[in-house]
Amino acid sequence: MDINLTLIGQSIAMLVFVWFCMKFIWPPIIEAIEERQKQIEDGLAAADRGQEKLVQAQAEADELVEEARHQATTILDQANARANEIVADGKADGAKERERQLAAATAEIEQESNRAREELRGQVSAVALAGAEKILNREIDAKTHDDILGKLAQEL
Repeated sequence: MDINLTLIGQSIAMLVFVWFCMKFIWPPIIEAIEERQKQIEDGLAAADRGQEKLVQAQAEADELVEEARHQATTILDQANARANEIVADGKADGAKERERQLAAATAEIEQESNRAREELRGQVSAVALAGAEKILNREIDAKTHDDILGKLAQEL
């Protein structure tokens, strides 16, 4: 193989081209590649941070759900206790009202009974007086008649 001037010229042109590329073309390309690598690394780091935040958010959401369930259970227990208390108060009020109405009914029955007795006494005494008057008109004089009626009135 002959080394001639063309080969040397091509070698020099190649060296100038390589030097030109290394001086003016490679640095922006390398810089763009490094910048892209940094962006990719930052993106991966952000994705990792996002994944960690997602796990934390999921844990917080689970905790909030558990706390909400606990609060709901507490509220239901309080509502059931209050309902039982209201039912017990209602029963107590019902028993008091029943006793009051029973006492009122008993008093009313007693009054009606006394009124009926008095009315019956009045009617019995009227019948007894009428009967006694008829009997006495035939058999006893007026003075004896008044004494007997006085005693009968006292007894009634």
